[in-house]
Amino acid sequence: MNRFLLPLGIFIVLAIFLGVGLTLKPREVPSPFIGKPAPAFRVPQLHEEGKTLSPEDMRGKVWLLNVWASWCVSCREEHPVLVDLARQNVVPLYGLNYKDARENALAWLNDGGNPYIASAHDLSGNVGIDWGVYGVPETFVVDKKGIIRYKHIGPVTPEALKDKIIPLVKELNGAN
Repeated sequence: MNRFLLPLGIFIVLAIFLGVGLTLKPREVPSPFIGKPAPAFRVPQLHEEGKTLSPEDMRGKVWLLNVWASWCVSCREEHPVLVDLARQNVVPLYGLNYKDARENALAWLNDGGNPYIASAHDLSGNVGIDWGVYGVPETFVVDKKGIIRYKHIGPVTPEALKDKIIPLVKELNGAN
């Protein structure tokens, strides 16, 4: 009888962990970067290899960094939302093209529209790793001092913009 108690105990513990895990929301993975300075980088821009892009270039304004790639199916889903956001001119939107061939990324933006003021080209993926990117797309809200204030995992939706991102941007800009 005692030889069945240990496996039964292990099974019960695993079932509890599984039950707790199923209640978690994977899109709400807390980022260790929230409240910390945006990781520094200086990489070539996607459209102009001779120019670079860095978070320091955006110092003094609230801005979004959207990590995307032409091979990303979810990025295609969120792209029209970002194009619409860019038209509204609510917040500067910068891109981080992640592990993507330059010609594929440029063609994709050419076909679907380019919502970004500029996109950094992160061919190696090192910048994404430094920012704690789990996968694309991911979007970060960065404040005027260069501090990451919010991380959205997965495609940005109109609801996410309306309920979380735009109100946060307005708050950080001092508008109500």
